Amino acid sequence: MKEITATMAGTVLNIFVASGDKVNPGQEVVMLESMKMEIPIESESAGTVQEMRVNIGDFVNEGDVLIVLE
Repeated sequence: MKEITATMAGTVLNIFVASGDKVNPGQEVVMLESMKMEIPIESESAGTVQEMRVNIGDFVNEGDVLIVLE
């Protein structure tokens, strides 16, 4: 099981994947907004989305798990 985590604190602006989707390394999966800047979160590894732990509008802290991959 692999986890995709937030690289900094911010608000979830957009989510580009859903449960069951396959992702590749470097693929943008979530867009955060922090200090009026958009910060893309990319998957570091390939896998299938097993669990979404955030929703659009949620505030996350650095290191929080956003997505769990199989």
